[in-house]
Amino acid sequence: MNNNSSHAALLWIVAAAFFMQTLDTTIVNTALPSIARSLGVGPLVMQPVIVAYTLTMAMLTPASGWLADRFGTRRVYFVAILIFVIGSLCCASAHTLAQLVVARVLQGIGGSMLMPIGRLAVLRAVSGEQYVSALALISVAGQVGPIVGPTLGGWFVQAISWHWIFLINVPIGLAGVFAVHRYLPNASSTAAPRFDLAGCTLVSLCMIALSLAFDTPVQTHRAAWSAGLFALGIAAAFAYVAYARGRRDPLFKLRLFGEPNFSVGLIGNLVCRIGSSAVPFLVPLLMQLELGYSPLRSGLMMLPAALAGTVAKRWIAPLIRRYGYETFLLVNTLVVGASIVAFALISRGTPGAVEVAVLAIFGAANSMQFAAMNSVTLKDLSHEDAGSGNSLFSMVQMLAMGLGVTIGGALVSLGEAQWGSVAPGFRMSFAGVGAITLVSALVFRRIDTQARVAASPSAMAPAAARR
Repeated sequence: MNNNSSHAALLWIVAAAFFMQTLDTTIVNTALPSIARSLGVGPLVMQPVIVAYTLTMAMLTPASGWLADRFGTRRVYFVAILIFVIGSLCCASAHTLAQLVVARVLQGIGGSMLMPIGRLAVLRAVSGEQYVSALALISVAGQVGPIVGPTLGGWFVQAISWHWIFLINVPIGLAGVFAVHRYLPNASSTAAPRFDLAGCTLVSLCMIALSLAFDTPVQTHRAAWSAGLFALGIAAAFAYVAYARGRRDPLFKLRLFGEPNFSVGLIGNLVCRIGSSAVPFLVPLLMQLELGYSPLRSGLMMLPAALAGTVAKRWIAPLIRRYGYETFLLVNTLVVGASIVAFALISRGTPGAVEVAVLAIFGAANSMQFAAMNSVTLKDLSHEDAGSGNSLFSMVQMLAMGLGVTIGGALVSLGEAQWGSVAPGFRMSFAGVGAITLVSALVFRRIDTQARVAASPSAMAPAAARR
């Protein structure tokens, strides 16, 4: 096999793995009510199915590069896909909610390594001038997953059974395992630096405690439990800061936060993505539980958001060149937040055209928001800090996804308990997570405009791949 053929095979392998990962984060949403009925639980207690997957990926992402260096890229990538396939089989075989959550953790272990190690393999095999184009090609697979995921999930549930939303990963994964063994370059293991296990443990403890703390309580004893978890999360964060100051090579160097736009972007991403991540979880539940839509119809209704997001990507670079990051993110964040709040106004009497319009506006603004936030957060990091900054950024993204689902679902449950109906619960939830997103506009006002660089399509490609 010549060099060009080898590179093409590598790109297809990584793109297929990225597709499988992004598909799995969206295909589950439309199937949650059906899964809940099958497992004998309420649809509003299904948040752990999503959160367990995202948190596991967040915790293990920093270790992916070290594992690739220690054991070799091809070997670790092979194992990652295999674990993901086994986890998918376990998900399809689950008979209780607890079993499904454990299986999703197993899936997350494999999924946490798919994209980071895939990017690493491409970086090591493809020359610098071709790397951006390669990442742009891979990012297309990441865009296709969210487009087909909700509709495919709804069709599987309605035409066959919910089990197939997980079983679809098996043939894709097995083909990937064969392709990795056959085509991935046999990169040997290198002298990997010692992994900061203590630092990773403190960061993971912080994320888990904060995610569980925001599962808004209804009873008094749960309020005390949540307060304790929140305090534990904050304590773990401060403990990491003290630990990192005394360590020569910590998991995440504290000097990362000396770069103003990295700190602003990281906080803005965390706050903004809480609302954005709640929408894909809440909207299918709203449509099936409140509006009476079938799983397939609710999946099809998510298409406008995904398609509008894909089309809007081409607008990002010229808009940022014209208005700059600060103005663009300030205005676009307000659009994203307002569109999330608009979902609170959707009811059985709302015309379908209005629903489609709100979804399309949210999808377009949210897609541009992700790319712009990613770019402004990472663009000014030094070459030495880029890898560490990207890992921390990926963890924050996953944490925000988990928090969005947790807070959004908890607010619906709280509203249902308060008023005896899910309708006011959904209104309160969309208004709440939309307001959180709107608050992030205040964060983006602190962007350092002096560090601004001209945006270009090539500069946006890596940001799109990190979505």
